[in-house]
Amino acid sequence: MNNIDLMNYWFESADNDFDTMKVLLENKKNTWCLFVGHLVIEKLLKGLYARNNPENPIVPKTHNLILLSQKANLNVPNDIREKIQIINTFNISARYDDYKKSFQEKCTDDYTYEQVNNIEEVQRWLKQQ
Repeated sequence: MNNIDLMNYWFESADNDFDTMKVLLENKKNTWCLFVGHLVIEKLLKGLYARNNPENPIVPKTHNLILLSQKANLNVPNDIREKIQIINTFNISARYDDYKKSFQEKCTDDYTYEQVNNIEEVQRWLKQQ
């Protein structure tokens, strides 16, 4: 696959995960909603990495959104970078048992809705790139 095919693959997968995130939100599965929201942003960043690195479009095997945004050669504004830093924590917090309990307590409906709004804002910004 060339870099544009890979970008499209990652973007389509991100769109599917976005739909899943919304279903989880509607069903108040807050921790998994935010975990999948992290995947949405991760896959968009991986798509942009592929597009911006045509000589080597195979993305690094990482879930770190900060690292991916750097490797994708994006000029991320501070407000988006701050949101990405928060979203970055959802991967670890929802995945590992020692973090899950405190993350579940943090993921009230209000917090989850606020973070889904942030995920949507970052998603829009990334898609404009």
